Amino acid sequence: MVSALDPQSRGKVILVGAGPGDPELLTLKAVAALREADVVVHDGLIDPRVLDHAPAHAQRISVAKQRSRHTLPQSAINALVVAHVKIGAVVVRLKGGDPFVFGRGGEEVEAVRAAGLRVEVVPGVSAALGCAADAFMPLTHRDWSSAVSFVAGQCKGLSDQDWSGLAGVGRTLVIYMGIANAGAIADKLIADGVSPALPVAVIERGSLPGSRAMRTLLTDLGEMVRRERVKSPAIIVVGEVAQLGDAEDKLLTLAARAEALA
Repeated sequence: MVSALDPQSRGKVILVGAGPGDPELLTLKAVAALREADVVVHDGLIDPRVLDHAPAHAQRISVAKQRSRHTLPQSAINALVVAHVKIGAVVVRLKGGDPFVFGRGGEEVEAVRAAGLRVEVVPGVSAALGCAADAFMPLTHRDWSSAVSFVAGQCKGLSDQDWSGLAGVGRTLVIYMGIANAGAIADKLIADGVSPALPVAVIERGSLPGSRAMRTLLTDLGEMVRRERVKSPAIIVVGEVAQLGDAEDKLLTLAARAEALA
């Protein structure tokens, strides 16, 4: 039992990135951390096969979050983790993707350190990288894009974010948590001067069974999300690279795009 552990010899937190979903994208270091766990505090989108790497006796605690409805506020999650470590547990805080890319990993590290406890970080394959690879979509490409940026589509409200210069010719913009605001995101980018004819892609459930990569033009982004009934988890990729990838769902050619908007 966790209460029988020695706080002086074993208690620590290991913040682990579980990758975009596919259990085979776990790193060897992530698997080793899970095997050491007494307690696993995990996000809601973690594949059950990932949890199978933890010992059978390890306590598994879900802190699943949904849009506008959190099982526990972040402060309570921090307190939960700290409480278990203080009684000697090795706590694996398991987060989807990479914990330092829109995963609040920095906040959790600060909370553990503020309590005077040990913490380690095991990075994971970020959703942007894993989902794009699943769709054969390079985020940078010698012919199409020399820069890539990551933004959150709902952090502190869309109007608070300054994306000036992040999208356009020669650049790739990857938007996390943007599905609910897809139409507003397209309007925002077009108002900032991005061409309505710029390719975009929505990658749903990247790396997981049933994944979809849907391509269209920026001006059609919101409508496509509605037509296709896209659900999270999904990312939005804005830029010329969005036309690359699987042949069966490849975007219109550049000439056809121009004609479509004429």
